[in-house]
Amino acid sequence: MNVFTEFTARIVEAIKKTDLTGKEGAELDLSRVGVEPPRDASHGDLATNAAMVLVKQVGMKPRDVATKIADILMQDSDIGKVDVAGPGFINMTLSDSFWRGVVRDILTVGKDFGRCDLGKGAKMNVEYVSANPTGPMHVGHTRGAVLGDCIANLLDFAGYDVTREYYINDAGAQVDVLARSAYLRYCEALGDDIGAIPEGLYPGDYLVPIGKALAEQYGDRLKGKDEAEWLVDVRSFTIDAMMDLIRDDLAALNVRHDLFFSERSLIEGEADRVEEAIKWLEDRGQVYVGKLPPPKGKLPDDWEDRDQTLFRSTDFGDDVDRALKKSDGSNTYFANDIAYHFDKYKRGFAQQVDILGADHGGYVKRLKAAVKAITEGKGGLDVKICQLVNLMRDGEQLKMSKRSGTFVTLRDVVEDVGVDAVRFMMMYRKSEATIDFDFAKVTEQSKDNPVFYVQYAHARTASIFRQAANEVPSLVTEREALLGVDLGGLQDEAELALIRKLSEYPRIVVGAAEMQEPHRVAFYLYDLAGYFHGVWNKGKEMPQLRFINAKDEKLTLARLALVQAVADVLASGLGLLGVNAPEEMR
Repeated sequence: MNVFTEFTARIVEAIKKTDLTGKEGAELDLSRVGVEPPRDASHGDLATNAAMVLVKQVGMKPRDVATKIADILMQDSDIGKVDVAGPGFINMTLSDSFWRGVVRDILTVGKDFGRCDLGKGAKMNVEYVSANPTGPMHVGHTRGAVLGDCIANLLDFAGYDVTREYYINDAGAQVDVLARSAYLRYCEALGDDIGAIPEGLYPGDYLVPIGKALAEQYGDRLKGKDEAEWLVDVRSFTIDAMMDLIRDDLAALNVRHDLFFSERSLIEGEADRVEEAIKWLEDRGQVYVGKLPPPKGKLPDDWEDRDQTLFRSTDFGDDVDRALKKSDGSNTYFANDIAYHFDKYKRGFAQQVDILGADHGGYVKRLKAAVKAITEGKGGLDVKICQLVNLMRDGEQLKMSKRSGTFVTLRDVVEDVGVDAVRFMMMYRKSEATIDFDFAKVTEQSKDNPVFYVQYAHARTASIFRQAANEVPSLVTEREALLGVDLGGLQDEAELALIRKLSEYPRIVVGAAEMQEPHRVAFYLYDLAGYFHGVWNKGKEMPQLRFINAKDEKLTLARLALVQAVADVLASGLGLLGVNAPEEMR
């Protein structure tokens, strides 16, 4: 149950029971009535804007409207107190019995608490990682991989039909450079002394085994031939090998995709789908030949004052129109991107999400304009930009360069600190904020390490149940049994505050899914862990508040029901982040 959704519905019903009517008998518009936590917790549990929404419609003072609504709300047995504050806000304090009922609601559905039908089964495509297949995954890809995976988890939990997609950039010049680099390693595998890797090629040792595999596949048949005779075969072989490596790297991070889409497939095969997309836009008057104005400031070296094939992206919210053809007549990267998103739309994905790196910030408006055009306003694109991750070790920032062959791989980081620490900490900041990832701090066993603090809370719930089995062997603590216990003993303010925090989870899930912001879940879990640890610590100081009281089995069962509810919500939230919920810490 989402408490805020539930009481929004109750307030709407309360308004209908008043004598409030619209001017000249018009039906009241209640669509903007909402419920949220009060800004000041001392004002109660819930606050509603209902009176402020209705004042113009009913032609009354807001406090008078609020008073009428409050009188009806006071008849609700789950509401202990209603106050009208300020210009007409209505604050509500819910009864303790209502909050205790939240524990039973959680136990009824377990880790599905918070699951909702926000998406109503709508298809949603989430494209993430999509790194050039020119090397192993490095830490710069890690954040986008985790963000995309967590967003997909959230959307699925919120009722969307999600497809997780990887766009293989296998049609640009960089894959030809990759093929030449692999060919050099192929010659090395056949016994040639290749010396220093030439400038402009990829020098990483990760290409050595691919060179050996090429030698095993082709023998010396490619050696000494013109590039035109071996480039296509070597490129295809190397891309396949690199994608196998990338899939293995992603698996180490517990990241998976449903579909790997090849950029090259847009221009190869029976039809050139890039040209088809351009033609589709052209038929609708959205493509023209013209000149772009020079960019502000210093002119880039590649700027040309010439007629170009342009997309009218300014008609769809972009700052300038965008080129679709280069000076040599080939397609721009943007033209390929339009075709790719058009293909996704034709596959049924009106709603799309792209996860892009920090260097793509200037690309957002043109992509959103393109999707608006190709869906004719029926679809939309959300773009999440991942800022940089600064790796820190011994107080020094680690530098990375794929071209020089000196970079920290995704697998290096996972093997060093563990997949749980990587995934949680990558989500413990907004994606727009830079992260300093300190190898020492993310493995520290303290409150200052959020992933440890949250996982320790879940492990503590399991420890409490093990302790209960030892101290009171007669207790039946299976979920079905806990569902039937009397929860009336949960009366301490710290216990009730913990329940109120548990009740926020469905609202957190909805907000995180709507905004595609998994960090909201990570922040919430840290707060929830704090509330739970606080109740445990209070029991250390005041024995009558301990979770286990061998002399009062009824109270112990009530508190174990609360502990199980905490375990369920922690496990659910950690699951959305792809993080393990351990039974014990090692």
